Amino acid sequence: MNRRLCKALAALSFTFWVTSSAGADAACRQALALGLDVSGSVDEAEYQLQLQGLAAALISDDVRASLMRLPDAPVRILVFEWSGQDYQRVLIPWTDITSPSRLKAVSEQLRSTTRRQAPPTTALGQAIQVGAGFLNQQPDCWKRTLDISGDGKNNTGPEPHHVNGPEKIGDIVINALIIGVDATSRLSHAELSIAELTAYFAHRVLAGPDAFSEVAIGFDDYERAMSRKLLRELEFLSMSQSDQ
Repeated sequence: MNRRLCKALAALSFTFWVTSSAGADAACRQALALGLDVSGSVDEAEYQLQLQGLAAALISDDVRASLMRLPDAPVRILVFEWSGQDYQRVLIPWTDITSPSRLKAVSEQLRSTTRRQAPPTTALGQAIQVGAGFLNQQPDCWKRTLDISGDGKNNTGPEPHHVNGPEKIGDIVINALIIGVDATSRLSHAELSIAELTAYFAHRVLAGPDAFSEVAIGFDDYERAMSRKLLRELEFLSMSQSDQ
């Protein structure tokens, strides 16, 4: 069975679910927690590129349209930043995206966020545990997704692959935005290649059905990669809506 037919069947099933649930008070169609890496490898300029890139991606025309397609069953968003084991800071608490004005308010809040001092270490496994904990606050959402942005491997705390199994996170899907450096821009052999980072995230971080990663070639490319990733994450639900 080809991929297009599989998607069509999945969309039909989901459409029936949405229609049959229309009378129920479903809180949201998707809970989306976005975790941003602010460890020592991320300088102030890169920090701002990450925040401004996410802020712009959320209000881009295509992403905004996808978020607005089911206003009676909205996407619920939380944004947090992470570095060491004991540093996780919520930037945007759980917010239902029920209107363009609310989405714009989220974007503006991200744009106005200033950096706080954070440990230089990269506790990727701990970030997964914290993100899963946030998503467990939203058991009534039809789909729950953890989005992890990162530019390096875990170097402190639990390893990601020890905390992302179904027995640990249930039906949560973990996707990733990998911030890499192309071969011509590497300043030293200590910097990981895109291929190495992509393989690491694929084997150690991603989890759940249809989990995927998107790659940004440096922080300058973050907005484009984030927009592409958000559209892909919302694709199934948006496609289902278009079939109704």
